[in-house]
Amino acid sequence: MPRNFCRLRLLGLNLLIALLACGSSYAARTSRTSESSGSLTTVVIDAGHGGHDRGGIPGQRIAEKDMTLDVAQRLRNVLAASGYRIVMSRDSDVFVSLPTRVAIANSYRNAIFVCIHFNATQRSGAGGIETYFYSRDSLQLASAIHSYVAGGAPSSNRGVRRRGFYVLRKTNIPAVLVECGFLTNPTEAAYAGSASYRQKLAEEIAAGVRGRNIVGSASYVDQTKVAKSEHRRSKRSQKKGARKKKSSSKPAGSEARSGSIDREG
Repeated sequence: MPRNFCRLRLLGLNLLIALLACGSSYAARTSRTSESSGSLTTVVIDAGHGGHDRGGIPGQRIAEKDMTLDVAQRLRNVLAASGYRIVMSRDSDVFVSLPTRVAIANSYRNAIFVCIHFNATQRSGAGGIETYFYSRDSLQLASAIHSYVAGGAPSSNRGVRRRGFYVLRKTNIPAVLVECGFLTNPTEAAYAGSASYRQKLAEEIAAGVRGRNIVGSASYVDQTKVAKSEHRRSKRSQKKGARKKKSSSKPAGSEARSGSIDREG
């Protein structure tokens, strides 16, 4: 009798261990599935410019702020459907300062920051997709997003670039800035004017977010030193402009425009 009782206790103990092991395995699988679907990750989506800040260059026909907000809202919908928690730096046509955008991003843990922009230049022939990052822990995210966006766009691939834009330099979480094409390029402006193309941009960015741990880090062009030299040249030009203003009858602000620097830097 005691021997049978011991056998029963041993059988019960083995059954309990097996059940606990199965439960642990299921919990681990659930956790991995949940993480891959995005439910454990917050994505801070930053639509560039807004309000009085149209973006782009003086005289630009298409307001960058409208295009960035539309793509950001579409990206929000795609990622939310995949289980990600979404935070928008702006969800309407309002101006949000760069420090505020950074503060929003830094207030979330286990988050990533995706900043949406479109390019502009005086040379209408310039075109292509480029993606920026600053910190080393942002390179893989930049590489993944750029791989999908540039791979799915009819525009040229301008590559992944490292540069110290304010919203990238000041964030404490993985952060990227995607330039979705040139609104000063007639062909790319026509693409951006299509709702279906903006939806495609959003879906490709979302694919990059989901695949950020799968796509390997790409090679990149380091433009941090270039940016510093441009900043020094800009300061010199502003000083020259200030000296010229004292002896010139030019209207106020004309030199400031010629010596302006990137507001996102």
